[in-house]
Amino acid sequence: MDRISEIYNAVLDGNAPATKAGVEAALGEGLAPEVILKQGLIAAMGEVGRLFEANEYFVPEMLVSARAMQGGLALLKPLLAEAGATPAGKVIIGTVKGDLHDIGKNLVAMMLEGSGFEVVDLGTDVSPDKFVKAVVEHRPQLIGMSALLTTTMPSMGATVKALQEAGLRDKVKVMIGGAPVTDAYSNQIGADGYSPDASSAVRLAKSLAGAD
Repeated sequence: MDRISEIYNAVLDGNAPATKAGVEAALGEGLAPEVILKQGLIAAMGEVGRLFEANEYFVPEMLVSARAMQGGLALLKPLLAEAGATPAGKVIIGTVKGDLHDIGKNLVAMMLEGSGFEVVDLGTDVSPDKFVKAVVEHRPQLIGMSALLTTTMPSMGATVKALQEAGLRDKVKVMIGGAPVTDAYSNQIGADGYSPDASSAVRLAKSLAGAD
């Protein structure tokens, strides 16, 4: 089995030590970091997403695969930066103000990173003002907002409004998600898209960023 296949299968299996060892071995053999990223890590996370949508993988499997991928990605990041590799896009992500739930948000962030996006994770309890400041500072193509409580969902609308008032709304696409969130709510607050899970969030992000 070649190195890329080893890395691919290690990510699919959620085997973090094997993923890291495979990436180190591939680099040692002179394989280009971008090839390892695209054909090994990104390809594997794409298959993880497909298996999730086919109900063959569930959230625990996605999490362990994403963590394995991140271990390999940590080795590649400095080399990719040196080589000037261009990410699929930059995404700011966070759980909205008043909400401290982060499992879904973390999984989306890892899946996006595993698909080639640069991710700036603002964490939980993120106010509209903090999202606005992050857009000014990082100049992303996308914002991803998560909420698990119906009581915190209005903060999503408040963030969209804050972006409008700051004159930034036309500079960034807004995607939202979380258990109580719906497509209708996304339309109501003027977001650009809604995703029900981490796998479809990657597809939506690629579509909104023009990276698909």
